[in-house]
Amino acid sequence: MQGAGETMRAAQGQAVAADGHSHESACLNCGTRLIGSHCHGCGQAAHVHRTLGAFFHDLLHGVFHFEGRVWRTLPLLAWHPGTLTRAYVAGRRASYVSPIALFLFCVFLMFTVFHATEDHAAAGPHGASPEGARAAETRLETSIGRAERARRDAAGRGEPTQEMDAALAEQRAALAVLRRYGATTAPRAGAAPDEPLSLDIKIAPLRHAIETFQANPDLAIYKIQTYAYKYSWALIPISVPFLWLLFPFSRRFHLYDHTVFVTYSLCFMTLLVVVAMIAGAIGLGGLGPLLFFVPPFHMYRQLREAYGLGRASALLRTALLLLFALCALALFFVLIMAQSSL
Repeated sequence: MQGAGETMRAAQGQAVAADGHSHESACLNCGTRLIGSHCHGCGQAAHVHRTLGAFFHDLLHGVFHFEGRVWRTLPLLAWHPGTLTRAYVAGRRASYVSPIALFLFCVFLMFTVFHATEDHAAAGPHGASPEGARAAETRLETSIGRAERARRDAAGRGEPTQEMDAALAEQRAALAVLRRYGATTAPRAGAAPDEPLSLDIKIAPLRHAIETFQANPDLAIYKIQTYAYKYSWALIPISVPFLWLLFPFSRRFHLYDHTVFVTYSLCFMTLLVVVAMIAGAIGLGGLGPLLFFVPPFHMYRQLREAYGLGRASALLRTALLLLFALCALALFFVLIMAQSSL
C-alpha cells in the first residue's frame, strides 16, 4: 500500500503542466485525497507551483505573509491606526499583518535605510575624507580628555577605575587606528577638553548611562546603534505598563489590547523615521520639522479609535502618552547603555 502511494506521488510529481503547476488529486505531502484548495490532513496547499515566480512568492509569504495583507494594513496603520488595533484585537487576524511581524520588518527596514543613507564622510578611517577624518579625530581626542579627567576625579575619590581604564584603552586604540589610516592631525597645543555636564541625578543607572555617554560620546553612539537593533523588541514591554496607566484597573481593556496598541504604534513611528531618513538623503531635510508634529496626531487618532474616547479624553491621554513615551525611550537608553558597558 505504501509502495503504491509512493508510486502515485512520483507519477504526480512528473505530471507538471506547462504552466509549472501540478494538478494532483492527492496531497503530495501526506497522500490524503484532496477535496479543496488545501489538504484537510496536513494543511498543505493542494497544488504545488514549480515556477520561479512561485518561489519568490513563497519567500515573501514565509517572511512577511505578504499576500495582500500589507496593502490592507499599511493604509490603516497610517490613517486609522485605532481601527486597525481594534480589528486585530477583535480577531480579524487573517486580514492584516500581525503586529509583531510588522514590527520586526519595520525595525529591519529602518536600520537598513539608516546604514544606506548615513553620512560616511566621518564614519571611520577607511574611505573617510580628510575633513571627516580630521573631525572624527578631534572628537575622539576630546572624548579621551574627558575620560582622563573623569578617571582622575574618580581615583581621587577612591572609587574603582577598572571600567574607565578599559574605556580609555579602547579609545586610545581607536585614535591610533584613525591616525594611521585616516587624515592625521596633531593634538592642538594647550587645548583643554570641554567640561562634562554635571547633573545631580539620583537614579544610579540613569546617572551611570549619562556619565558613560559623556565620557565617550562617539563610542557610546556606536554601541547604541549596535545594541538598539538587537534589543528594539524591549520597547514593547517597556511601553505597555505606561499605556496601562492611562486606563488603570479598566475591565474593558486588558494588557493584550495595550500590547497590540503599542506594537502597531511603534511600527508607525519606525516607518516615520524611515521616511525622515530618506527625505534627508534626497535633499528634503526641511520635511523633518513637519514630521515632528505627526506622532502626537497619530497617537491621538489611535487612542480615540482604539479605546472609543471622546475628544477631550483623547487629548488629555495623548499628552500623557507623549510624556510616557519619553520615559520609555529614556529607560530604553539606560538599557542599551547598561548592556554596552558590560
